[in-house]
Amino acid sequence: MSALPGPPSAPDPGVELLERALAYTRSTLATVTPAHLHLPTPCERWDLGDLLGHMEDSLDAFAEGAHGTIDLHSAAPAPVGERIRSLQVKACDLLGAWAGATTPTVAVGGRPMPVRTIARLAAVEIAVHGWDVGRTTGADLPVAADLADALMPTALALALEQHGEFGPPVPVPADAGPERRMLALLGRRAASYRS
Repeated sequence: MSALPGPPSAPDPGVELLERALAYTRSTLATVTPAHLHLPTPCERWDLGDLLGHMEDSLDAFAEGAHGTIDLHSAAPAPVGERIRSLQVKACDLLGAWAGATTPTVAVGGRPMPVRTIARLAAVEIAVHGWDVGRTTGADLPVAADLADALMPTALALALEQHGEFGPPVPVPADAGPERRMLALLGRRAASYRS
């Protein structure tokens, strides 16, 4: 008699956060039109076209990370419709890659990092840049409070390590909600915030 398989393992919380960040960002990407491409974004040095290129590069790199290594490269320029379709497809590919990731560490610039850390970093990067896109297009779709709260520890770690990926932290009132606090840790200001 053979043994019955054990209960399925619980999904990695980092992958669940990644899935939620991707769903949020896909909704903001749906608001982009060609007229938005040259608008400034909350990322001081990028217009929306530059930000979309960076996001495509990031999705590629994070998908590679699911297989154990991240090689940095740049996406070729593309028309907005093609770029958005590519980002949507790569978002799905990324989630599939991470859902099936089996390697315990990822080599980033030759330095090993735990897979769970990379999945959480990806979730923060994707959610924050999704917010940047929505802010730029005027969609202003909020990051769900529970998602922002779950991303907060990783956002704080990024703020403490600052290597230029995001802007320096900005002050917020003590009673600020999770979305505002998370965004402020990564240098985001807005005329209006949701608490």
